Amino acid sequence: MVIQRIGQDIFRDRLLAYWQGRCPLTGITDTALLRASHIIPWKDCQTEAERLDVHNGLLLSALWDAPFDQGLVTFINEGSPEFSPELSEVARAELRWLDPLQLTEKHEQRLAWHRTYQFRRGS
Repeated sequence: MVIQRIGQDIFRDRLLAYWQGRCPLTGITDTALLRASHIIPWKDCQTEAERLDVHNGLLLSALWDAPFDQGLVTFINEGSPEFSPELSEVARAELRWLDPLQLTEKHEQRLAWHRTYQFRRGS
């Protein structure tokens, strides 16, 4: 049995449209490999509108989604990744990207939250 958050499919569809059906880091367009990643996690959003806002999301390949969701990678305002010291060198080497993210001010505001509350800075 699969339990899905109400609205998650809407959020994913909006991100697919916003990011033109491709991971903005890798260029991957295989929808089975793309994840609708919340910047501010679903549970921490204040409103339903914030949960579904495309500016609270990134369309990431599965390989990028996992470390982003776990706080092992975040993004600076210029769109380049920042890696946690807890992420191994081997994993960092596999996380290749073509271009930095093209972020709006709304993305940057939410990524500031992600860097503060989600990102693992190490000990």
